[in-house]
Amino acid sequence: MEKDALSRLSRPCAAFADGRILAAGPLVEVALAVKNADAADGYVLTFDDATGEVVDLDLRGAKPEIIARLAAAPPGRERSDSAPTEGAEEAARGRGRPKLGVVAREVTLLPRHWDWLAAQPGGASATLRRLVETARREGGAESHKREAREAAYRFLSAIAGNLPGYEEALRALFAGDAARFESIMADWPKDVRAYALRLAEAGGA
Repeated sequence: MEKDALSRLSRPCAAFADGRILAAGPLVEVALAVKNADAADGYVLTFDDATGEVVDLDLRGAKPEIIARLAAAPPGRERSDSAPTEGAEEAARGRGRPKLGVVAREVTLLPRHWDWLAAQPGGASATLRRLVETARREGGAESHKREAREAAYRFLSAIAGNLPGYEEALRALFAGDAARFESIMADWPKDVRAYALRLAEAGGA
C-alpha cells in the first residue's frame, strides 16, 4: 500500500456517541468500530484529531471495501487546480535546468513592490523565499495556537451546541483563558470535556 494511503488510514481520530467516546485511534480502526457499533449507541460523529473536523465515513459494504475507500484520496485532493502539470513545470524550468522542487505560480504585486524586490540581493524569487521563511519562523507558534483553538471550536460546534455555557466556553477558548474554559465545561460529559481540552491545549486554552 502506498505511503499516502497508509497515512490516511492511520490519522488519529475519535468517534463519539451521545457524548462519550465510542472509539479512538487510527482512522481505519475507528471506522471499523463505528461500523460494528450497536444501534443502541445512537448517532455517531467521528472527528479528526488534528483539525477537529467531522470525518464523513462511508461504511457501506464489507471491511475490504471500507478500507479501500478510506485509503483513497479525497475527491479533488490529488492535485490542486492551481498547481502546474508536470509538463508545465518542465516548460517553466527550461531545457537542461535541474529540478529543485520549486513550483512556479503567479504572484500579483504592485509596480513598487516589484521595483523593491528587483533591488534586493538575489532577485525577486530569492527575496520572496526569505520573507516567507522568516514569517513562518516568527509566526509559527502563534499560528499553531490559532489552529489548535480552531480545532477545538470545530469539535465543540458539532457536538456541544446544546450544552450549558457553550457560548461562554467558546469565548474563554479564544481568549486563551484555560482555567475558565475548563471550569465552564465542568458539568459536561467527561469525554467531550477531555477531548476539547486536548484539542485546545496547544492553543493555550
